[in-house]
Amino acid sequence: MPVKPVCPGYRAGSISTLDSLDFARYSDDGNREADERVAVLEFELRKAKETIQALRANLTQAAENEVPLQERKNYKSSPEIQEPIRPLEKRALNFLVNEFLLKNSYKLTSITFSDENHDQDFELWDDVGLNIPKPPDLLQLYRDFGNHHVTAKDVVDVSVGVEEDELEATTPILGNVPVFETTPQSIEQCLIVQKLEDQINVLNNEKWSLMEKIQRLESEIDFLKNENFAVSTVYGVAPHPSLEQVPLSGSEDNGQYLDIKSSENDNKHGNTEETSLSVSTEVDSRTSKDDALNSVPCKEREKMSSCVPSTKTAVHFDKPNRKLSATFHQALLSFCRMSADSRLGSEVSRIADSEKSVMLMLGRCLPHIVPNVLLAKRERMVLHLCQELIPLILCTACLHPEPKERDQLLHILFNLIKRPDDEQRQMILTGCVAFARHVGPTRVEAELLPQCWEQINHKYPERRLLVAESCGALAPYLPKEIRSSLVLSMLQQMLMEDKADLVREAVIKSLGIIMGYIDDPDKYQQGFELLLSALGDPSERVVSATHQVFLPAYAAWTTELGNLQFHLIPTLLNKIEKLLREGEHGLDEHKLHMYLSALQSLIPSLFALVLQNAPFTSKAKLQGEVPQIEVTRFPRPVSPLQDVATIIGSREQLAVLLRLYDYQLEHEGTTGWETLLWVVNQLLPRLIEIVGKINVASTACVHEFSRFFWRLCRTFGKIFTNTKVKPQFQEILRLSEENIDSTAGNGVLTKATVPIYATGVLTCYIQEEDRKLLVGFLEDVMTMLSLSHAPLDSLKASFVELGANPAYHELLLTVLWYGVVHTSALVRCTAARMFELLVKGVHETLVAQRVVPALITLSSDPEISVRIATIPAFGTIMETVTQRELLERVKMQLASFLEDPQYQDQHSLHTEIIKTFGRVGPNAEPRFRDEFVIPHLHKLALVNNQQSVDSKRLDIATHLFEAYSALSCCFISEDLMVNHFLPGLKCLRTDMEHLSPEHEVILSSMIKECEQKVENKTVQEPQGSMSIAASLVSEDTKTKFLNKMGQLTTSGAMLANVFQRKK
Repeated sequence: MPVKPVCPGYRAGSISTLDSLDFARYSDDGNREADERVAVLEFELRKAKETIQALRANLTQAAENEVPLQERKNYKSSPEIQEPIRPLEKRALNFLVNEFLLKNSYKLTSITFSDENHDQDFELWDDVGLNIPKPPDLLQLYRDFGNHHVTAKDVVDVSVGVEEDELEATTPILGNVPVFETTPQSIEQCLIVQKLEDQINVLNNEKWSLMEKIQRLESEIDFLKNENFAVSTVYGVAPHPSLEQVPLSGSEDNGQYLDIKSSENDNKHGNTEETSLSVSTEVDSRTSKDDALNSVPCKEREKMSSCVPSTKTAVHFDKPNRKLSATFHQALLSFCRMSADSRLGSEVSRIADSEKSVMLMLGRCLPHIVPNVLLAKRERMVLHLCQELIPLILCTACLHPEPKERDQLLHILFNLIKRPDDEQRQMILTGCVAFARHVGPTRVEAELLPQCWEQINHKYPERRLLVAESCGALAPYLPKEIRSSLVLSMLQQMLMEDKADLVREAVIKSLGIIMGYIDDPDKYQQGFELLLSALGDPSERVVSATHQVFLPAYAAWTTELGNLQFHLIPTLLNKIEKLLREGEHGLDEHKLHMYLSALQSLIPSLFALVLQNAPFTSKAKLQGEVPQIEVTRFPRPVSPLQDVATIIGSREQLAVLLRLYDYQLEHEGTTGWETLLWVVNQLLPRLIEIVGKINVASTACVHEFSRFFWRLCRTFGKIFTNTKVKPQFQEILRLSEENIDSTAGNGVLTKATVPIYATGVLTCYIQEEDRKLLVGFLEDVMTMLSLSHAPLDSLKASFVELGANPAYHELLLTVLWYGVVHTSALVRCTAARMFELLVKGVHETLVAQRVVPALITLSSDPEISVRIATIPAFGTIMETVTQRELLERVKMQLASFLEDPQYQDQHSLHTEIIKTFGRVGPNAEPRFRDEFVIPHLHKLALVNNQQSVDSKRLDIATHLFEAYSALSCCFISEDLMVNHFLPGLKCLRTDMEHLSPEHEVILSSMIKECEQKVENKTVQEPQGSMSIAASLVSEDTKTKFLNKMGQLTTSGAMLANVFQRKK
C-alpha cells in the first residue's frame, strides 16, 4: 500500500537512505530527537490508519457480498452450479498464489501479479481479513486434497445462533471422519465441512473477544459504582456500605484483582491514622454481571463459577495531615498520566494476588504475546510485544519471593522499551501504581524508587520523562518522609539540570502532586524557591504547567499554613517593587510579567480563603434549592485547579457562599472579616501605589496590570468592585475642577494609574451605567490634561489599550466627539491628536461615518493650532484606508492646507505636513504619493530656499531631509524622478550648503546616484521608464552612502540625529 512521506525533503528515520541521512540529527546532543520521533510516529500512525481503513473496507465489502443462506443451499443441491467467489476468498487465494510464485522463483510473474492487485499487501496475511487463520500453502493443499472424504449425513448446517455445545455435538472433526471413495459429491461435502470449521474458528475468536469486552465493561462498572465510595472514604463523608459487608459476586478474574481505576482516591485522608486497601468487588452491578455471564458459553460459565475468591492482607499507607477538598484532590491527581481504557491498560491496572488469578492472566495475555513473538521481525512488532509483557512482569515482580529477582524484573520493566512513547509510558505508570497499591509503601521505597533514581540522568529524554512522571504517580503510595525528602530532591535536580522542555514540564506536574501530599512546614521555603525557578523557566510549556498545576497546589498548601496573606503574596509584591525601583533606566519586563502572572494565578485561592474565613461560613448549608452561578461570574480559569468551585469543594457550596457573600457586603459590611479587611486595607492600597510607579509609556506593563485588576475585580464581584476598589482609585485620582491648576492633582493623571483604572477596573462590567462611568472618566481626564497643559501619555495609553478591542470603538469615538465640540481650544486640539491613535484599529465604515466628519469639522476650527493638530490624523487615514472616495476627501483637505494663501507663512503647519509626509509616504497609496506627496515636497523645498530666517529654514530643511530619506526607497518613475524628486533634492542641497554642510555631503551623494541611474536607464531603454527604488537600494549604492556617512566630521550626537524624526 503506497504511503506518502511526511513532507517533501524530509524523511522519517525508519525510511532514510544513505544519501538523505543527516548525521547531525543523530548526535548525542539530542537537539533534534523530538522532531525525529514526531516524524517516525506520524509515519507509523498513518500506516496504521491505512491498515485499519483497508480492514474496515474488507469487512464492509464481505458483509455486502455475503451469499444468502437459500442461495448457498441451492449451490449445495446443484453441484453443477458454480458459487461466485467472494472478496475474502479472492484475497486469500491471491495471497496463496503470490506466495507460491515467490517460493518457486517466479519473481517477475509475482511482481506483475502484485501490480494487478495493488489494493492488497502480500507481505502480511492479516491484510486478507480479521480473525482469518492462514491456511497451508498451495502445494500442501494439493497433496492433502485426496485425504478428506465426508458423507452427506455427517454434515450439519451451522448458523450464527447455534450454541457451542451443539456445535461440538454435531460438527465432525476431520481426523475422525471415515474414509470413502473419492466422488464429486464427497469432495463438495469435504469443502463444506472445511468451510464450517473456518466458521467455528471465527465464532470462537468472536466468543473470546466478547469475553474480554465483558471483563473490561465489568471493570468500568466497578469504577463508576465505587467512585462515590472512594471519594467519601478519602474525605470523611458518609460512605456507602463498606466492601467487607457486600457479598463477593462474579468471577475470580474480577474478584481477585486490585483495580486502581475503582479505588484511585481510596483511603488517603480517612478519619483513622492508617487506612487499609481492600479488594475491589462488585457492589451494585450483579444484574449486569449475571447478564454477561449468561452470554458466555457453558464451559466458561462452569470454570468461572468454580472459582472461589481469596482474601488478601491489608496494605497500609500514611495519612498526610492536609485539608484539601475532594474535588481539588481529584483534579490534582488527574494530571497523573495513566491509561486503563484499553484491554492492555485494564490488564496492567490489575495485579493478581493468587495462583489461580495468575493462571487467568496468563490465559488472557499469552494469546496476544505468542503471535507477536512469531512475527517480531520489525521494530514495531518488537515494541508491541514488549508492551504485552508489562502485565506479566509486574505480576511476577509483585508475587516473587526473592528480592533480587524482583529487583531484576523491575529493572527489566524500566528498560523494556528503549524510548517509550506516551502510550507506553502511561502503561508502565499504570502498572507501577497498581504494584504500589498492592505491595505498600515500604516495598515501593525499596524496589521502585531505585529504578527511578538510576534513570534520572539517562541519555534518552523519554526515559527521564518516565522518571519524572513516576515521581508524581507514586507520590500517594510513598512514606511521607521519603515524599518530602528524596522524591522532592530528585524533582528539584531534574528541574534545575534537565535540558528537555518536556521533562521539566513533567517535573512541574509531579511537583504539583507532591505539594498536594506534603505536610512538612520546613519544606515551605524550598517549595517557594522551586516555584520561582519554575516561573522563570525559559520554556513556555514549563511556565504554563506551573500556572496550571504547581502554583495552585502550592497555594493550597500555603493557605493551610496561613502563609498566603502573610508571606507568598507580600513577597511577590516586594519583588515587583524592587524591580520598579531598579528599573528607572530599563525595566526588566520579563520578570515583571513573571511575578505579576503568579499573583494573578493566586487570585482564585485568595478569594476562596476570603469565603472560607467569612463570618457567614457557619451558615452556609446546602438546604433547599441551590442558586445557580452565572456563567460569566468568574473569569475562565486556566486550569481546573484555579477554579474557585474546585478549591471550595463543589459548585453548589460555592453558590451558597456567593449569595451570603454578596448579602454581607451589601448590608452588613466587613466588620470582623479579617481576611477581606486585609485585601481592602493592605493589598489594594499597595497595588495602587505600585501602579503609580509604572512607566506609562510601557504598553506591555500597562496591559499586564490592566489584566490583573480585571481578573481581581471579576473574581471578587461587582459589589466589591463598586464599594471597595473604585473609591480607592477615585480618591487617588481626585477628578475635580479645583485640581486643574494643582500640581499634585495633575501629577497622578499623567501616570499609569489612569489607563489601568480605565481598562482594568471600569471595563469589568458592561452594563449601561458602567459604560457611562467609563465615558465620563475619559472625558474628565482629557479635559483636565488639556487645560493644565500636561503630557497626554496616560490618555494615549488608555486609548491604545481600549482600542485593541473593537467593542470599545464606538465608546472612544463618543469621548472624542465630546472633545470636538468642547468650548476650549486646548481640549479640541487634544481630541484631534487622539484621532490619530484610533484610526488604525477602527473599521473603514466608522472612519467614513464618524472620524472623517469630525476631523473636517476640526480642520475649519477658528484656532490654527486645532487645524494643525488634525494633519497627523489625516495622514494616518491616507496610510490605512483604501476607499477611493474617502482618500479624495482627505487629499482635498490637505491640499487646502498647502495651497490656501492664508497658510503661506504658517511655519508650524508646514513642519507638521512635512513630518506627516515622511511618516506615511512610504506606506501610502502609490498614486497619492506620486501625484501629491512628492510634488508638494518639491514646492516646499523651493519656498524654503527663499526663507530669510535661518532657524526656520534649517528646521524645514531638516524635516525635508528626513522625508526624502524615507521616500528614496520607494518606487519612483523616471518622469517623477526628473521633474520633482531630483529638483527637490537640489533645492534641499542649496539650503544645507549654508546651514548644515554635513547633510550637504550626503545629499550630493544621493543626487549623484540618482542622476547616474537615470542616465544608465535612458541609454538602455530610451523609451521606457524605470524603477529608481531598485537602483537606490542596490548594494553598491548602500555601500557608497554609508561611506559618505562615515566621512562626516560631525560629532556622534549629530550623526545620531540625522535620520531621527521629531515627535
